[in-house]
Amino acid sequence: MAAGPGGGGSGGAAAAAGGPGWRLPGRVLELVFSYLELRELRSCALVCKLWHRVLHGDENSEVWRSLAARCLAEEALRTDILCNVPTYKGKVRAFHHAFSTNDCSRNVYIKKNGFTLHRNPIAQSTDGARTKIGFSEGRHAWEVWWEGPLGTVAVIGIATKRAAMQCQGYVALLGSDDQSWGWNLVDNNLLHNGEVNGSFPQCNNAPKYQIGERIRVILDMEDKTLAFERGYEFLGVAFRGLPKVCLYPAVSAVYGNTEVTLVYLGKPLDG
Repeated sequence: MAAGPGGGGSGGAAAAAGGPGWRLPGRVLELVFSYLELRELRSCALVCKLWHRVLHGDENSEVWRSLAARCLAEEALRTDILCNVPTYKGKVRAFHHAFSTNDCSRNVYIKKNGFTLHRNPIAQSTDGARTKIGFSEGRHAWEVWWEGPLGTVAVIGIATKRAAMQCQGYVALLGSDDQSWGWNLVDNNLLHNGEVNGSFPQCNNAPKYQIGERIRVILDMEDKTLAFERGYEFLGVAFRGLPKVCLYPAVSAVYGNTEVTLVYLGKPLDG
């Protein structure tokens, strides 16, 4: 928000609340807010109940439609990447929780759609990526799916900021130390601290992962658990007793030119 007589940023917004601005009709406020960026919108939401209601009452309002059009790639809005994120506010949130271009192996890059990781064909290397934002509280869900061959190792899970995102050879990078937890979709093994923690899901003749199949990951920082779903089927809790530290959605891959997409969904729906 531009600086005015009352100051800049949230200070200016607070000053506006004492003047005629806060009494503007909701539709006019919505139009004004549609020109602001996310950080400015967060400040505006704190000014008064009316402004908060205008911003958060309708997650498909012009405010969120405009912001989505500015920060999301056309491909992300045009294709089915975000098909399970029904609102424009949710799509903006998913973008800000997507893979980080600055926190991944040098052998991968994030495609222009903002959500898909592409692994370059580098021999004898395992490569991973973390998301921009991690979680130390609350309940969170996201989807992950492979859009190319798995190779010998394809792991989805979580990692701390200290976990390595690249190593030599073809290994299960997620779960290789005490800083990450992973599920290898190739052999259905659960991995942590360099050890196999059993197979998953715990059933006879568990089906193998199919390319393009969306796996939903559920992180519960209150119960300190990590669980998985396939389609509409809850597969169970994979890890318990997670530490009270900031944990990031993460993946690791070995196959050249394979691609992995991750989309943050928000708070999981129970039942």
